[in-house]
Amino acid sequence: MIKSEKLIAAFKRFDAANQQDPNTEEYQGKTYAKEVLYAVRMTEKLDVFAPDASEPLQLTARCQHICRWEIPRDSYEMNRVGYLKWRQDLKKFHAQKSGEILKEVGYTQETIDKVAFLLEKKQLKKNEDTQTLEDVICLVFLEFYFEPFAAKHSEEKTIDILQKTWRKMSKKGQEAALKLPLSQNALSLVSKALNS
Repeated sequence: MIKSEKLIAAFKRFDAANQQDPNTEEYQGKTYAKEVLYAVRMTEKLDVFAPDASEPLQLTARCQHICRWEIPRDSYEMNRVGYLKWRQDLKKFHAQKSGEILKEVGYTQETIDKVAFLLEKKQLKKNEDTQTLEDVICLVFLEFYFEPFAAKHSEEKTIDILQKTWRKMSKKGQEAALKLPLSQNALSLVSKALNS
């Protein structure tokens, strides 16, 4: 996939912002700022899943969690209402943060608005780019974050999350998910989730 100079400049700015993440993750013997690694995984997965993705969608995949640590989950009530409020506030925060960077890089207001639209997950199941973004988010979660999640939660909760994840995905996304290099344990949980 050919990436424009402006897109590469935006990626660099997004990554520089995410490099400030105090949380780190080890991957293949290297330590990364957590949100930098997540952003790179999103771009790599999008490039494979939707090689013809529009420029706004490529930008959104890269900045989907931009500076997420600045609004920690535990600063909200630890219940469903608190969780949903946190998620809503994050979407607006990511849209504002990415919008500032995109403006500085020289993107038009139209592109900035499209990225904000996608970050806020508007018209899921109706808008093709929103759906593709959601599929990529789910694929990245399943491949890289599902096992650690499952290790911390009961099988019942894990299966519930898998079923919710599955419902958000398109048929193409679900087919891609079944081809991921998952462990036997993860595959067994996926199988239980899909058959219960």
